[in-house]
Formats: sequence, C-alpha cells, structure tokens
Amino acid sequence: MHAPHLPPPATLRRLLGYAIVVLGLFAMLQSLWRMLQADSPQPVFDAFLAGAMAAAATALGTLPVWLSPRLTDRVLDGLFGFGAGVMLAAVSFSLIGPGLAAAAADGAGRWEAGTIVGVGVLLGAAVLLLAERLVPHEHFIKGVERERAQTLRRSWLFVFAIVLHNVPEGLAIGVAYAGDGAANAEALATGIAIQDIPEGMVVAVALIAAGYRRGFAIVVGMLSGLVEPAAAALAAAVVGVSQALLPWGLAFAAGAMLFVVSHEIIPESHRKGHEAAATGGLMLGFVLMLLLDTALA
Repeated sequence: MHAPHLPPPATLRRLLGYAIVVLGLFAMLQSLWRMLQADSPQPVFDAFLAGAMAAAATALGTLPVWLSPRLTDRVLDGLFGFGAGVMLAAVSFSLIGPGLAAAAADGAGRWEAGTIVGVGVLLGAAVLLLAERLVPHEHFIKGVERERAQTLRRSWLFVFAIVLHNVPEGLAIGVAYAGDGAANAEALATGIAIQDIPEGMVVAVALIAAGYRRGFAIVVGMLSGLVEPAAAALAAAVVGVSQALLPWGLAFAAGAMLFVVSHEIIPESHRKGHEAAATGGLMLGFVLMLLLDTALA
C-alpha cells in the first residue's frame, strides 16, 4: 500500500503564507468596516458595503481557476468585452445622466451643466492617464509599458495594473451612494459586481499564463478587488462634504472609467484577433447593465 502523496514542504509553506496574507487583509477590512459603521455617515458606510460586495465578486470569480487554470483566448477576449460593456453602460446611465441631473438641480443651465460634466469627465481621464504614466505596470497581453518597469518584479507590475483598473469602479460606487438616487447606486454597484466575477477569473488566468503559480495567481486575483471598498468609501466621504461636488464626482468617475475602457480593456480584447467575441461580450454587458439600471431605478 502506497503512502498518500503530500505536497512538498515549500508548497505547503507558500500556501500557508498566502492564507496568512488573505486572512490578515480581510481582518483589516473587517476592522475598517466596524469603524465606518460606528463613526461614518450612512452613505459612506453603504458605499463601503457596496464596494465590499464588488470585491467579494472578484474573489468569487477566481474560484473556478482552482479546477481549470486555462481559458481560450476567445473566451478571455469575450470576458474583457463583457466588462467593457458593463462599464460603458454604467458611464452612460449611472454616472453622466445623473451628473447632468445633479448639476441642473443645483441651478445650472443646460450649457453650464454640460460644461461641468464635460470638464469632470476630462479631469477623470487625465488623472488616470497621469497614474498610468507614473506607475510602471504590465498589460495582460502586450507586456511591459515603460522601460523602467523592467526593474520591478513582473508580479508587482500586474498588481499595479489591476489596481489601476479597479480604482475607477470603486470611485463610481462611492460617488453614486453619496447622491440621492439610492436605486441608481444599487444598480451601478450590482452591475460592477457582476462584471467583477469574470474580471477576477481573467486576472488569475492571465497571471498563470504569464508563468506565476496557481496559488499566487488566485490570491492576487482575490485581493485585487480590495481597493474598491476603500475607493468607494473615500469617494462617498469627499462628495458628502458638499452636494455641489456631486456632479463633479459623477463626471470624474465616468471619465476614469471611460479611460480604462478605451485605453486598456478594448485594445486588450482585440489584440489577438477575436474582435467578434469581444464585441459580442461588450454588447451583452452593455444590455445587462441597461436592464439592471432600468429594473432597479
């Protein structure tokens, strides 16, 4: 009778290390949750909860990778397109539209409201462009973005890229909860959480394809969503200082998300020649977010 096969000690130590990191970060998140619940206005806490839901959805998406670490390029591109579609619909129906309405409610005329939202959109895109230039990172498909990025470990380059992708989603959730449209905020948070499920899977699969161990890839995929509740709470707190900041905040989040869609997601989804799958995913994501926004409004 053969003795049961056990993983080598190095593998067990790595798994233990991953588990400690995950538990530590979730304990920190729980402490922040309690602090916000006790000391923060209700919109900030609600935004934090919605961001935590999106983070949990990202973690959930990584679980199938334990069973099958490979996805075809066509499926990956379709998932990228799906995320882009959700974000485009969120920009249109959950951010820009309410931003124009919020500016009008503050007494702005049509031209003034449009100017406020337009400038806010450009500011959001400009800040993400600046972050993209200053933070060395690596795209999932086309590789290292800047020469000096070669000096960093490739794993951290992926982490930076993931953070850049998730920050606008958290900002959008927070700004939405700081406004008066609770139903609109719930629709936005639900749509982002839904698209975060395949996003978590894509992150883990992309890391494995780049040569990282499955355990590391899954843990990083799970942790990548934790920036969303933090960004959501921060955005809700800032906008909560004055309702006059609401149209600016909504427009800023819209511009940041538009930048991510145009500069990152769509080019990545078209790079390997599966434009039809990517476009089909985009259309499905857009329509799903449209339905959520309509049904929950």
